[in-house]
Parts: sequence; C-alpha cells; structure tokens
Amino acid sequence: MQASLIANCVFNAFLPFTAITLNIVTILALRKPLTIPGALKVLLLSLSVSDLGVGLLVQPLYSTSLVMLIKENTRTRTFEITLNFLNGTATFLAFTSFFSVVALAADRFLAVHLHLRYQELVTHKRVVAVVISIWIISAILMLVFIWEPSNVAKIILVFVESVCYLTTAFFYFKIYLAVRHHSNQIHVLQAQLAQNNEGADMTNSARERKAAVGTFYVYLVFLICYLPNTICSLITLRSAGPSTMLFQFGLYAGTLVNLNSSLNPLIYSWKMRHLRHAVMEILRNILPHPHQ
Repeated sequence: MQASLIANCVFNAFLPFTAITLNIVTILALRKPLTIPGALKVLLLSLSVSDLGVGLLVQPLYSTSLVMLIKENTRTRTFEITLNFLNGTATFLAFTSFFSVVALAADRFLAVHLHLRYQELVTHKRVVAVVISIWIISAILMLVFIWEPSNVAKIILVFVESVCYLTTAFFYFKIYLAVRHHSNQIHVLQAQLAQNNEGADMTNSARERKAAVGTFYVYLVFLICYLPNTICSLITLRSAGPSTMLFQFGLYAGTLVNLNSSLNPLIYSWKMRHLRHAVMEILRNILPHPHQ
C-alpha cells in the first residue's frame, strides 16, 4: 500500500501545473472572437473553470493528504481539516463537471436537431442561466454531502453521477442517429443546392455535427476518468468494512479523476481548429522567442 501512496503522490505532484496552465490558456482562448457557437463557448468556459478549480484546490489537497498518509500522520486535526476541505471541494467541482458535460451534450443535441431554430431558442442569456444553475445546484449538493457524511449522501452522489452518465449517453446516441440520417441525405441535399439555396444550411449542419463529435470525445474521456471512481463509491457502499485492495483502487481512481482536468483542454484544442489556433497564438505570445 505504501508503494501505491508514493506513486500516486508523485504523479499528482505534477498534475496541478498542467491543469492550471492548460485551463488558463483555454479560458483566455475562449474569450477571444471565435467561430465556435456562443452557447458552446459558455459551456466550455464553465467546464474549464471547474477544471481550473481542480488544479488550484483539489489536486494540491489530494497530494497533501497522500503525504500525510505516507507519514502516517492521520490522527491530527490538520489531517481532518485537509480531508474535509478536500472532500467538499472535490464533490462541488465534480458535480459542476458532471452537469457541464451533460449540458454540452444537450446543447449539441439541440444544435443538431433544431438547425435554424437553435439560435432562436438557445440564447446567450438562457445558457448563462443554465451555467449559473449548475454551479448553484452543485454547491447545494456539496453542502448535503458535508452536513450528512453518511451512506445516504454517498447514495445521492452515486445516483446523480449515474443519471448524468445515462443522460449524456442518451443525447449522444440521438446525435449519432441524426448524423447518420443526415449523411444518408447528403446526396439529395447536394442535388437541391442550385434550386433552393440550402448550401448555408448544409454547411451549418456539418459544422454542428463536427462540434458534436468534439464534445463527444470530452464525454468519452470524462467517462473513462470518472467511472472508476463511481464504481469505487458503489463498492464502498456495499462493502462490509475497509479493504486494502479497495483503498488502493480508490487512490488510482482519484488520480484518474484529477488527470481529467488536464486532458479536457487538450481535447478542445485537438477537435476544435479555431480554438487550437487561438491557444497556439496565446502560447507564442507567452513563451520567450529565441534570439534571431
């Protein structure tokens, strides 16, 4: 168990630097004028701020608690305060990430299905209201988890996470069906371009489908990083007592959750060309240039 503690401590010592740097650059890039849909930008900003919070708070607290466990300094008041603060902030930011990922999927679902009505119904004010609601609801759930640190709170946590997994999967399944349907009609649309001027609509549909694919990768990596932690929580609820194997599994699951905050900005830049160009421009301005 000591080896697992040390390995996770060493790995988590580097994660705050990547999470903070990459998410700050991403936030700055998203604030630039881009051809990314406005609603998508707001939701990506929300997720990036959540990931930045993980880098600033959760990861340092997680590393600190691991160091205390290595030193077997777990009976002090400092360890209890660190652990409580870690659990509270991690729960809060985990919920904001879960709800933001669901909102991203819902936004892309509406964009693919509503077409021209999307901009009319999904306004900037409504998206901002959704983001504010996400953070308020996450704060309420965090307070429930802190005030009632029992199996009831853990059951609520696992239930909410499971609903988010299934809801997001449903949205992307419906998006997949819509994309396949649009692909089957592409030849008909091309034949009608000269007659009914559907070229702009066709281009917009292609752009929305591409953005949907990009957010799907965010969900896929999110699922890989968070699902082991959810499984660990579920096993803990059904377990009769503490287990060394379960504890070690929980350590690596927690590290995987922390890793997600560094991976998300890379996915944005990989799948969204205009955002990638903005990120590269910011990095060129920040990094020192060699003397010519």
